[in-house]
Amino acid sequence: MSLPNPMQPTPLSSDSVTRPAAAERDGEFIYIACPWSPTGGGMYKVADYLIQAQAKTPSTSTAQLRALDTRGPGSALLSPWFLLVALFSLLRGRLSGRLAGVHVNMAEKLSLLRKGTVVVACRALGIPVVIHLHVMMYRYYHKLSPPLRWLVRWMFSLADGVVVIGPVTRRFVLEELGVPAKRVDIVINGVPGPQQAPRRRVSTGPKRLLFVGSLCERKGVSGLLKALAQSGLQPAQAEVILAGNGDVDTYRAQAHRLGLDALVQFPGWCDQDKVIELLQQADLLVLPSIDEVLPLVILEALANGVPVLTTPVGETPSVLTDGQDVCFVPAGEVEALATALRSVPFDEALLDTLSRNGRLLYEQQFSLDRFFISVARIHQRYFGVSAQLGQEAQR
Repeated sequence: MSLPNPMQPTPLSSDSVTRPAAAERDGEFIYIACPWSPTGGGMYKVADYLIQAQAKTPSTSTAQLRALDTRGPGSALLSPWFLLVALFSLLRGRLSGRLAGVHVNMAEKLSLLRKGTVVVACRALGIPVVIHLHVMMYRYYHKLSPPLRWLVRWMFSLADGVVVIGPVTRRFVLEELGVPAKRVDIVINGVPGPQQAPRRRVSTGPKRLLFVGSLCERKGVSGLLKALAQSGLQPAQAEVILAGNGDVDTYRAQAHRLGLDALVQFPGWCDQDKVIELLQQADLLVLPSIDEVLPLVILEALANGVPVLTTPVGETPSVLTDGQDVCFVPAGEVEALATALRSVPFDEALLDTLSRNGRLLYEQQFSLDRFFISVARIHQRYFGVSAQLGQEAQR
């Protein structure tokens, strides 16, 4: 069987799906597909935030968001089994007449393969599907062979709509993947936060510097440790927490070699409540990523009035302004980061500005209710129904 030309997408219109009459649509649901465990990183957190924010008891005219685990926890060797279960769930949902659509959260590498399988299955079963791309992907895409790039373009052509996080990724989807502009939407991620703007913490002792994320080179962890060593910061001046999973033992050993044992702590992976607790105790979030889109922890810091020192990578400079609501340092430049670590945590006027403006930006662009409503509008357009925002999530 010949495949369609990926440069001439033939999206499945939601009008082509046999949909129940309005009076018969009670109990409809929308699958949110992603790895449903911390192994999914920020992608999992975004999906989980959406489900947390929906009304606990949906009305008869709305749908319920449900998790569809495409990978499972633990080893990736078990992921084929979870993917098979997910495909069976799609079939069962389609036969029940209650599955309104599937929102596929996608990254790259094996995520691209698994989620591509879900997209193809949705198309075969006549289920409307939206792809939510959580990575820049252009570097990975251009490393693929021409046949594999063709398959990626074909897979994206099957989706009713594509959601991206910012203008850089949108340009890639339009120009490289050939998705028509009318089917690509920018939706900036949102996170929960306190209802009222928190007062910035003013330390009387050492400044608390916080890193949250997977401990890996992509997040700039080695560069951060080297910069801390070069900064000359002493335990009486600062304490640094590197919270997250990943290769913790390797970076703990590196910190030891650099003489940072008294300065740096590695608490390991932290759940959502623990991350918020750490943010509330922090004077500065430090995230020197080398390759990133728009880290959720930055949005969580803004929500909690925590000043941010980070790098202008991915979509970050599209939505954040240096010296106004964030402080930028060039990616991969250890000396520049060391200089910033010596000055930024101790500049109270700058910290006040970043804290105040960051919280304001959160309220304007990154709140969970705004994110939920944006996604619900896309679901309404492609699936004909959407979930309802819970009262507790509304501001």
